Amino acid sequence: MKQLLLAVAIFAFVGVNAQSKYETAMQNGFTKIKDIKSPDDAQTAAAYFERIADAEKTQWLPYYYAARNTILAAFMNPSSDKDKAAEKAKELIAKAEAIEKMNSEIFCLKQQVAVLQLLVDPMSRWQSYGAVASEAIAKAKAIDPSNPRPYLLEGEYLINVPEAFGGGKAVAKKLFEKSVALYSAFKPASPLHPSWGKEQADKMLAACQ
Repeated sequence: MKQLLLAVAIFAFVGVNAQSKYETAMQNGFTKIKDIKSPDDAQTAAAYFERIADAEKTQWLPYYYAARNTILAAFMNPSSDKDKAAEKAKELIAKAEAIEKMNSEIFCLKQQVAVLQLLVDPMSRWQSYGAVASEAIAKAKAIDPSNPRPYLLEGEYLINVPEAFGGGKAVAKKLFEKSVALYSAFKPASPLHPSWGKEQADKMLAACQ
């Protein structure tokens, strides 16, 4: 009996220790995100989270942050190869989705990838990639109606779409208002889960006043 209890205690200690190591690595990654000032910084953060993901293999969040920062780096760099960045992000998203099915945050990433590819040639791509972006946001909302990020991302997209095509400041303002309202009650599932966007939503709503 004593041997059994000792074995259980050792197993629990190893499990907690391993989890702590993972959490420490993730927190270090969040520090890198806070320090992002350039596309290279974002790409460095993306590579860091991908290394965590490949080491853990059973955690979807490192793949999520690797994809998000890959997308961010491409958005920040006007001369970036956005199609290449999108393909890399899709690979990371697929790995996250293989672990975590039907997650609102992952569909938010899919929307951002679609917008990224749309920007390569808006005139010829807006219809196809715009539809992909809209579908992804609709799924993100349906999976988790309390998530403020789908409304923020949809507003950021539609504010640049002409009113004749269903966009414009008035449409975006309602989405930002919804996002801000949801942020007031939003609590991430854990300290490692996505919590970004509140300051961005406040800023975008103020710009629409």
